[in-house]
Amino acid sequence: MKSLRRFVFSPTGNPGLPLIVESIGYNPSQEKIIRSQGYPWYHWLQVEDGEGVLTYHNETVQLSPYSGVLLPPGLPHIYESSSNKIWSTLYLTFGGDASASILSSFGIHEPAIFYWEPSSPFVSLLSGMLSKMDDESDMFGLDISVDAYRFLGQMSKLSQGNHISISRNMEKLTPLIKWMDRHYGNPDIGLDNLAAVLGISSRHLSKLFHLTFGLAPYTYFVQMRIHKAKERLASEPAATVASISSQTGFRDTSHFVATFRKHTGMTPQQFRRLH
Repeated sequence: MKSLRRFVFSPTGNPGLPLIVESIGYNPSQEKIIRSQGYPWYHWLQVEDGEGVLTYHNETVQLSPYSGVLLPPGLPHIYESSSNKIWSTLYLTFGGDASASILSSFGIHEPAIFYWEPSSPFVSLLSGMLSKMDDESDMFGLDISVDAYRFLGQMSKLSQGNHISISRNMEKLTPLIKWMDRHYGNPDIGLDNLAAVLGISSRHLSKLFHLTFGLAPYTYFVQMRIHKAKERLASEPAATVASISSQTGFRDTSHFVATFRKHTGMTPQQFRRLH
């Protein structure tokens, strides 16, 4: 599968289907995509070759072979190659009146990042669905919708496998989380420093955090800092916002206030008045 392939279906042909596939395709040289309003359908993006980076909700996720992401409709996002090398992707977009309930029944919550082993049967599922599209008789997407349902079922099994590994991941991450709790006041700590604590690569650390918490490692660290700041705001009424900002690892007060508002929906002063 070397050339660009894209199949778009006519959802008006069967509007009553519980699950409707809008498109399926393969892009051998994925270009940068910016969707400030998100995509109107559920969007599954899977890496075939190379590496890319996805940004949504100020989260940055590295995507490489044997990984994929499911984005809900309307979620603003950007994705592009993370290097000058070619990045190849497979994708599936779908919707339908029952799509949200189907995902829920399968225990799939979006946005969601998935990883699988090279030996997993999940590797070839989407490419297999795409290869069947050489038969052009399925213009309304009836057969592909059935295949998509099976695909989501396999994704559910993959998700369950990810959940089984969470306890093992927690054992690996516990020393780092304890280290974060001791060093959250240091503003010079970055992703590489966090990875060095466990002696692993930043890429591997990101994978562990996304599988375990659904967050990037540094986002988790920032949330810890915000939690510590909330504790101080509530228990130390004489402490200034500036001093709490400094004690919880923020370089300046304005950045602290902006970050605090983003995570809590209120300023530190407003939070303190409530507590």
